[in-house]
Amino acid sequence: MRRFWSDREGNIAVLFALAIVPVVGGIGAAVDYSLANSYRTDMQKALDSTALALSRVVPSDEATLQRVGMQYFLASMGKHPMTGLELEIAPGVGKVNLRVTADYSPIMANLVGAGKFRIGAAAQSTWGVGKVEVALVLDNSGSMNNYGRMTHLKDAAHNLLGVLEVSARTPDDAKIAIVPFDQRVKVGTAYVDADWLIWSHWDADNGEERNVTTCTSKKGGGWGHGGKSCTTTREWVPDDHTEWNGCVIDRNKEYDVDDTAPAGSSTKYLASQCDHGLPYPGRVGEMRRLSNDWTALGATIDTMQPSGYTNITIGLVWGMHLLSPTEVATEGAPHGTADLTKYIILMTDGDNTRNRWGNNGWGNDMNKRTEAVCDNIKAAKIEVYTIRLVSGNASLLRNCATREEMYYDVQDAAQLSGVFNAIGADIASLHLSK
Repeated sequence: MRRFWSDREGNIAVLFALAIVPVVGGIGAAVDYSLANSYRTDMQKALDSTALALSRVVPSDEATLQRVGMQYFLASMGKHPMTGLELEIAPGVGKVNLRVTADYSPIMANLVGAGKFRIGAAAQSTWGVGKVEVALVLDNSGSMNNYGRMTHLKDAAHNLLGVLEVSARTPDDAKIAIVPFDQRVKVGTAYVDADWLIWSHWDADNGEERNVTTCTSKKGGGWGHGGKSCTTTREWVPDDHTEWNGCVIDRNKEYDVDDTAPAGSSTKYLASQCDHGLPYPGRVGEMRRLSNDWTALGATIDTMQPSGYTNITIGLVWGMHLLSPTEVATEGAPHGTADLTKYIILMTDGDNTRNRWGNNGWGNDMNKRTEAVCDNIKAAKIEVYTIRLVSGNASLLRNCATREEMYYDVQDAAQLSGVFNAIGADIASLHLSK
């Protein structure tokens, strides 16, 4: 070192000065490459998030996708030093492709003349690889007449149908069933001759006492020589079944909470006159089986009216029936069908109040029946959303939902449309992958 410092010839200084330029440039390039790669990683993460987010707003026009996509990307990316950012969004059938590029300006390598360069990332999100079957189980009890609740429910249900309709790429991608309920479910008079109905309950409630004359033939001698002996008694005579207006009440326990196919008398549904529920008797809307006839589904929603007491159990069990291939209804695909998800959306504005066996302590025993049918529905791998409007058993409804985030507590009926839209968006983005 002493000899080095005492050397006056200067060649070492020149060599060092010449060498320092590429050394500093190399170090700067390494630092800038590391920084650029870090920003590219951030871009990829932000773009992946944007791709997933955009799948929730399709189908939309390209201008909307571009605007929303840029908002999502910038929010996910946060602060960055890049310039000239360009986001390309190319929607396709069941997918959206994204690519982002931007200019990175070197911080250290620019000391040796390096200029800015482009970096980028790409992502793709696909969806719609599955189908859905959805049963709307909607409270039509008399309390739905309060504060315009039924009007808001109809609007919300129409909005949900709209979301699912525009999200369906093919007619069979989404099928919907609708189950209005009060104390009963109205299956419709078209089933008056169905072999899964039993009439003992209806016959006992609908008819009148009449004089009934019974005659027997006299054989041989005696009075009349072959005439008839007649007796008149006062008897209950049921009305003709054509007077039935289409409702059913709970099956026998335990079949009131499951999807057992009706065979013997204990498993059949009891025909019941819709008019036996107060307040606002006999106006519960008729159910509709699984369908992708969006016009007919909308018409079913329009017929709903507040009527009678509340029996959540029978609404849920008929929602399960309509999603099942088991008789009573057979339109549902077999449980476990690949690329198919089944949903029940339950909305109620109150407690259980009456079923076939009475009020049972204003809900206590009825709630056990509801718990049982919820367990059976989830055991069948049917996803359950529950919506509590203003009042009702929050714990019962929360536990009935498949997951806690699938339970909604709504304190204003005007908020129903927002909730139904959110649920529709979740269902429409099923099987999302990237």
